[in-house]
Amino acid sequence: MITAQQTPIGSGFGARTTAAEVVAGLDLSGRLALVTGGYSGLGLEAVRALTAAGAHVVVPARRRDVAQEALAGLDGVTTDELDLADLDSVAAFADRRLAAGHRLDVVIDNAGVMACPLERVGPGWERQFATNHLGHFALVNRLAPLLDGDSRVVSVSSRGHHFSDLHRDDVHYEHRDYDKWQAYGQSKTANVLFAVGLAARGVRAFALHPGGIMTPLQRHLPLAEMVALGWKDEQGNPGPAAANLKTPEQGAATETWAATSPQLADLSGVYLEDCEVAIAVDTSVPPDSRGGYPGGVMPYAIDADAAEWLWAASVEATGVDGFPR
Repeated sequence: MITAQQTPIGSGFGARTTAAEVVAGLDLSGRLALVTGGYSGLGLEAVRALTAAGAHVVVPARRRDVAQEALAGLDGVTTDELDLADLDSVAAFADRRLAAGHRLDVVIDNAGVMACPLERVGPGWERQFATNHLGHFALVNRLAPLLDGDSRVVSVSSRGHHFSDLHRDDVHYEHRDYDKWQAYGQSKTANVLFAVGLAARGVRAFALHPGGIMTPLQRHLPLAEMVALGWKDEQGNPGPAAANLKTPEQGAATETWAATSPQLADLSGVYLEDCEVAIAVDTSVPPDSRGGYPGGVMPYAIDADAAEWLWAASVEATGVDGFPR
């Protein structure tokens, strides 16, 4: 099922737009945002843009001291402790926010891991699915009382969702051979389906591909693999494909646009890329005929039935449902 909403709107922005450019002219004074992973890479650039426009931003981090050092000198930022792979940590952080009682205008689910070796967390969950999806699912659902019809939840997915649909019979790779890229793709598909599920529950939600960017997200990739991808040469310098990569400021633009743009006021549950609503991939065209690393969103990632299956499975896994239907 392909949503009819996956239609470009003519935003006027593009692949080289920066986060600062999408908030130019916006007054975010009095707005409160929460950005996971907001102390490095794309998250840090999003926080810089949001605070420069007047917003106050809460940045939770597994290593709060590292976050505080990275954010030093930025006005309008509060740090806290949060480990998305630990549901007790998620619950404790959410309880602190609920006790503070401040409504959230924006939640950007920005933190994540990519292509890491197989690792089990919590009750035996595969780390990428646990961190990238289940932790954020539990967090947003626990924060539900702080969200209203004008709040936005933004999930940073990836074009990597093209790598894999959900493995409904074995999402945690307990019975199948582990493939780090397939597992990453599954978790990114879950990010898109989470936005679809939230939209079905009346929450303004978006998922997005930020673009190809060299950030700490690549920390699990060996140099040889980055050389093969053309991102670096054998000495660790930028490779032939590096010219096509975005800067972190450009990579943060789409999540910042999703979080703030009046252009999206009448939309929800759509997948974005390059500060624009992406098209749905025509799967009748063979993959090898789509050219290179094509854009767009895979139909399985915006399927309403798949979103409901994932929601139910996530509620069962986390024990949290802040938006009962």
